[in-house]
Amino acid sequence: MALSSLGTALVTGASSGIGAVYADRLAGRGYDLILVARNRSKLTELAAHVADRTGRSVEVVAADLADRTDRRAVEQQLRTDASISMLVNNAGVGSAAPLLGSDVEAMEAMIDLDVTALMRLTYAAAPAFVARGRGTIVNIASIVAIGPEVLNGVYGGAKAFVLAFSQSLHHELADKGVRVQAVLPGATATDFWNVAGLPVEHLPGEIVMKATDMVDAALAGLDAGELVTIPALPDITQWQAYEVARQAMLPNLSCTQPAARYLSGKAAA
Repeated sequence: MALSSLGTALVTGASSGIGAVYADRLAGRGYDLILVARNRSKLTELAAHVADRTGRSVEVVAADLADRTDRRAVEQQLRTDASISMLVNNAGVGSAAPLLGSDVEAMEAMIDLDVTALMRLTYAAAPAFVARGRGTIVNIASIVAIGPEVLNGVYGGAKAFVLAFSQSLHHELADKGVRVQAVLPGATATDFWNVAGLPVEHLPGEIVMKATDMVDAALAGLDAGELVTIPALPDITQWQAYEVARQAMLPNLSCTQPAARYLSGKAAA
């Protein structure tokens, strides 16, 4: 027998990998689903499997979120479907190529999907969540958000946006009943790496996490009330120290005078 519904979770990039695991896990928790991705056949196959296993309602939306027309249709659904209580912004692409080895058109397309689509879907969902006084937004970022040296710099910059955007959303919406979580996976065993130009088989095995383990850890972090979840980080006090240091700097980042270290030449003159 199906559990009582927790509302509907809209999951992007849901046809495989992390998105498909989120679909399975959220349905198991009692969410109905709207699965969004480009590949209709994969979505339909996943939807049938999840609905069969959990008894939940699963809707399939074949859409390319890099395409404005497709994206706006999904935005409209987020604005108007009152059953939607969770948005999982998982769709994205990456690159392992260095700047000088990257195609600028491909980098722009990456920004359009990883940044613009995520931002626009969030802007579509958030007002409805606020109006209802409840809702959850999960943004899949990456460890490159805080380690931009690891992979392509445009990818790192895009995921840094996702992290900063999530932190700002939390600051603005927490008292309005809207939960926000940024998930920062490390290397995860999905097709992402083939698309990025570095097959996962070429990575050291000790740094690669199964997608099921990653999503289970991310959901545990959501249950624990974490704003930022880093599934692989063994010592949470490292992230806490990083965040304390960031917060300590904030009052000193905007002042009437330059810092004293920049005035030494002026004083000497």
